[in-house]
Amino acid sequence: MIFEKYDKILFMGDSITDCERARPVGEGLWAGVGNGYVRCVETLFNVCYPELYLHIVNNAQNGATSADGVALWEENVMSQKPDHVVYLIGGNDVWRQFDSPTVRDGVIGPEEYGENLRKVIERTLGNVKSMILMEPYFIESNDDDPMKVKMKEYALVMRETAKKYGLLCIELQSEFDEYLKYRHPTALTWDRIHPGWTGSMIIARKFLKSVGFDRPVIE
Repeated sequence: MIFEKYDKILFMGDSITDCERARPVGEGLWAGVGNGYVRCVETLFNVCYPELYLHIVNNAQNGATSADGVALWEENVMSQKPDHVVYLIGGNDVWRQFDSPTVRDGVIGPEEYGENLRKVIERTLGNVKSMILMEPYFIESNDDDPMKVKMKEYALVMRETAKKYGLLCIELQSEFDEYLKYRHPTALTWDRIHPGWTGSMIIARKFLKSVGFDRPVIE
């Protein structure tokens, strides 16, 4: 696994990551890291790797876009001096174009999204052991749905940006697509973005696989 004893792993993003995390810093007992996928990750690390004492921090911000991520980066990320940064962003960059289509001010297109990613990557690299990106997704079985098509466009921008900098980039869309072969999107969430508890475990499982988690949860 890529994480070592006493490593501090900070998760940054929007409401998908935030999930009612503690303020001012999302860490510590109970729901300090929120009630979403970060809590799933922390719990499984504590259960399966108790000797590593990994320090998990969730400093995501509800409603954040990639532009907000840039503005919040110093306070929410760099000030915490993490060893590793995990960043899932892009849902609001796309969603605002659909739930508020008449409001064009502040629309973040794919090019600006990529530039925002580059800004935080370049600010972070050299100060951490690793930075991990997680691609935005849309919980919808219809591949022709306009919002899913747009989300895939932004996910591709993230993937290409990560490749440019040699970063691990975790693809999530196929994980949800596989689940939706058996269940309707409403089994997870009403809005097709916020994953709920089951969707949060889907994200956590893919994250853990991607970072080399290799201990059985059930013997």
